[in-house]
Amino acid sequence: MTIRTGPIPARTDLPPTVAARISTGTTRGLAAALTAGTLVWAGTMFTVGNNPTDSLGLTITDIGGTAFQLGLFALLRIQLRTAATGTSKVARGMLYVEHVLLAVATAWSILHAIPALRDSAFLVPMDVFWPLSMLGMFVIGLKILFTGRWKGAARVWPTVAESWAVVSVPTFAIAGSPIADYVGGAHLLIGYATLGVILATRPELTGART
Repeated sequence: MTIRTGPIPARTDLPPTVAARISTGTTRGLAAALTAGTLVWAGTMFTVGNNPTDSLGLTITDIGGTAFQLGLFALLRIQLRTAATGTSKVARGMLYVEHVLLAVATAWSILHAIPALRDSAFLVPMDVFWPLSMLGMFVIGLKILFTGRWKGAARVWPTVAESWAVVSVPTFAIAGSPIADYVGGAHLLIGYATLGVILATRPELTGART
C-alpha cells in the first residue's frame, strides 16, 4: 500500500465552477442602467402609449423602447459575467442567443424611430425580434430561478420582471390601449425597474465580487 504525503491532485472529472467575473461596483452601475432605461420606456407608455397613431408619438415610444433595450444589455452583462443561468455551454449559450435577438430588436427600434424609414420593407421581418427577445428573457428568468446561482430576491425577481411578454402581450391583444399601456407600464415598474434596484442595492446576491 502506498501512502501519499504530498497534496492531493485536483480532480478533473468534475464540472468547472465559473466564478463571477464582475465587481459589485460594476454590477451596481449596470443595474442602475437597467432601472433608468425601464423608467424611460414606462414613461412613454404612460404618456403616448405603446402604439400611438401619430408620427411623433411613434418616435417617442421607439426611443423609449431603445432605452429599455439598452438597459437589458446591461442586465445580460451581469447575467453572463455571473453565469446566472448555469455553467454549461447550453446555459451560457442562452445568453449569447439572447444578445443576438435583442440586438436585432434594438436595431428595429432605432430605425423605426426615423419617420423616413418607418415603412421600409426590411423592417417587417425585424419586427418579430421584439417579442422573440422578450420571450427569450422570460426563458432566462426561469433558468435563473431553477439554477439557483443567484440568491434571495435576485433569484426570484428575474422571473417576475421577465414575465413582461407573457403578461403584457396578451393584454395588448385583448384589451388594447389605454388599458394595456397602463398594464405594460406598471409591469415594467414592478418587474424590471425593481429588479434593477435589487441588483444595485444587493449586488452580492448575484455572486459579484467586492
